[in-house]
Amino acid sequence: MATLAGSQSVAERRPDVLSGSPRAHAVDRWIFVFMAAWFIAIVLAGFIPDSLVKIGMVEAGARPPFPPVLHIHAVLMGSFMLLLLGQTWLMATDRSALHMRLGVASLIVAPLLVIVGFILVPTMYHQVWQGAQNAPSEMREKLQGIVRMVENIMLLQIRVGILFPLFLGIAIMARGRNSGTHKRMMFLATAMALPAGIDRIPWLPHTMPASPLSVDLYTLAAISPMLIWDVVRNRSVHRAYWIALAFYVPFAVAIHALWDTQWWHQTARQIMGVG
Repeated sequence: MATLAGSQSVAERRPDVLSGSPRAHAVDRWIFVFMAAWFIAIVLAGFIPDSLVKIGMVEAGARPPFPPVLHIHAVLMGSFMLLLLGQTWLMATDRSALHMRLGVASLIVAPLLVIVGFILVPTMYHQVWQGAQNAPSEMREKLQGIVRMVENIMLLQIRVGILFPLFLGIAIMARGRNSGTHKRMMFLATAMALPAGIDRIPWLPHTMPASPLSVDLYTLAAISPMLIWDVVRNRSVHRAYWIALAFYVPFAVAIHALWDTQWWHQTARQIMGVG
């Protein structure tokens, strides 16, 4: 993340109709700060109301307490998002040396976030599974439906667990030679995790849990300010988006094909050791 919001390399610069506009240069400087703040707003809009509801349920004895790994994951994800905002701000204000030093923290937080995420998924699944198995008979059918929903969501979590570190790795490899690809891949990596917040925004219409279509559409909408500005500014789609699309589309096709199939539910339970 050492050059997260750096300027594009000379090879990437293209003539455009806005090249002499001070307003365009201002947007170039601040668009990634806006994107980091926009991502944080999405996460807060989803997790604040959802967390308040679940805290109330815990206090009322309607659900078990949150496992410690969930709190660790929340702290790490929050730290990563704030680091993203801080680094873009530092580059926008021409403090690249501090930006590079702060990048070391990101290189520590990101791997921990991935590791904790792979611990969190089975932890939450087993909590739901045990609740369904031990529930009174009149509640068991409803809770079994929740188990199936969690198994479907596991498909999305697997995609995040693979594409988030993959895109981060591409971003890190590009940081010294292609700052434009580096900074965009950082945001595209972060966007892979946004559905966890988007799906919790109570006033958004969703196709969930019947279909994951809304997840894909809202993820595209989340990155659209950055994408639209790139197209308007450079009159082309930056290569970073094509890289992300090449990996994202096969996962999206697979998720839609497997969603709520009996084969996937059986496979998920085998993966979780309860099949």
